[in-house]
Amino acid sequence: MDYEGIPKNSKNVLGTPLKPCCTRSRTGFFRTGSCETNQEDEGLHTVCTRVNEAFLEFSRLAGNDLSTARPEYGFEGLQPGDCWCVCALRWKQAFEAGYAAPVDLEATEESTLEHIPLSALMKNAIPEQRN
Repeated sequence: MDYEGIPKNSKNVLGTPLKPCCTRSRTGFFRTGSCETNQEDEGLHTVCTRVNEAFLEFSRLAGNDLSTARPEYGFEGLQPGDCWCVCALRWKQAFEAGYAAPVDLEATEESTLEHIPLSALMKNAIPEQRN
């Protein structure tokens, strides 16, 4: 771990090195653009998604409005197509309800697999990662 407590050499759900989720937005628990995590990340912000309208609406109705800008927190609000590290359990909840956003498997941190089966993530992989 480095001085900020960010794990080094994180792996993704495929067992390869974790790739950044976003370069444009500062997402993730550490706001590095990657879905890295550690024991302080109670929300487990490990699923790299490309949010869509259905997921954004589901999240808003579940109490986490990701669409509305919050300038006081430096948050511009998300639009469909934006990448964002979302909480594993929220993504799982959306998946079970039929509203899961597409997942970038190479940028989704491996601890996600403690809560979501790889098959569910693969079923919702971004188009370029589908088999």
